[in-house]
Amino acid sequence: MVSICSLVTAQQQKTNLYNEPFRPQLHFSPKAHWMNDPNGMVYFNHTYHLFFQYYPGGTVWGPMHWGHAISKDLVHWQQLPIALYPDSLGYIFSGSAVVDSNNTSGFGKNGKIPLVAIFTHHDPKGERAGTDNFQNESIAYSLDEGRTWTKYSGNPVLKNPGIRDFRDPKVMWYAKDKKWVMTLATKDHITFYSSRDLKTWAKESEFGKEIGAHGGVWECPDLFPLKLNGKQYWVLVVNLNPGGPNGGSATQYFVGQFDGEQFVPVDDQIKWLDYGPDEYAGITWNNTGSRKIFLGWMSNWSYATQVPTASWRSAMTIPRDLKLISIDGNILLTSMPVKAILKLKQQPILAGNVHVKKYMLVTLRPAQLRDGTFWIFKPTP
Repeated sequence: MVSICSLVTAQQQKTNLYNEPFRPQLHFSPKAHWMNDPNGMVYFNHTYHLFFQYYPGGTVWGPMHWGHAISKDLVHWQQLPIALYPDSLGYIFSGSAVVDSNNTSGFGKNGKIPLVAIFTHHDPKGERAGTDNFQNESIAYSLDEGRTWTKYSGNPVLKNPGIRDFRDPKVMWYAKDKKWVMTLATKDHITFYSSRDLKTWAKESEFGKEIGAHGGVWECPDLFPLKLNGKQYWVLVVNLNPGGPNGGSATQYFVGQFDGEQFVPVDDQIKWLDYGPDEYAGITWNNTGSRKIFLGWMSNWSYATQVPTASWRSAMTIPRDLKLISIDGNILLTSMPVKAILKLKQQPILAGNVHVKKYMLVTLRPAQLRDGTFWIFKPTP
């Protein structure tokens, strides 16, 4: 009887998974527990990897791990086991991942190309002690396409010089100079570092102390090139909390030029990637060529812990393709949902001759919409 009951319970849980109230069907969300910033987004061997800030011990923020999910199309996701766990150096905060095709790190073995994760080690003991160097940058590598990870024995690879907020490394390959470039959030501005092997880093320059929005601390930056009318520009994405245009956390960006050492913007305007509050910590996938695909955390720190879900909390935005346009001489960043989302589109069923007096307010529970059906009432004159 106990075995039968256990089997039934397991089957019920499997059936109910992703059908709970408030569970989004077009956005990635974890099976259970707390999730925030997307991390380590990288495309490798026809697979999109999404790592994310994750606390498996509850539905509120806690000691950070890297959760892991994969997709072939950016629409259907499979959640995998936790990739990185906290250790003696601290929690595993936000960061990025790269494909080290040339094995600059030396981590590759037997012809296997290493994936290298670059992340912030956050030492809670140092934070409680009031030190100003409790955040440092570390690396880990995988030789089995991200399924398992080995942390580098020489961590941290970039030690904090004494900046309380020193985190969220986004690393990319700068082919012109054959080096890695790290874009790092350092309190209220950005600091660029470079490396030949992902292990030894040198400071290149700083940006942003006197430009952009400064309503809160700068976090989760990203730097990538995009072309407009055949000319290459560089886009610097900077998330900040608080200070958003509609309150709480938000994402701003700058358009300019980058020479491998310094970023110079084309103007000093404050530009927002989103004006709605439900997008934060957004960055792009690495190793996607000229295509830049953006994903953010679909929440806001002003209310992230208050949403009424029971066993899980938070979701990611729909992935978007980024492009540049020029309007009245201003270079702006545009975003559109990835076309793969259209595979979920179905033909609408039109019901005619439906008479509605004045209006009708229809309230449906999430369970009633599981088949994707919805009604649009268009009042007659």
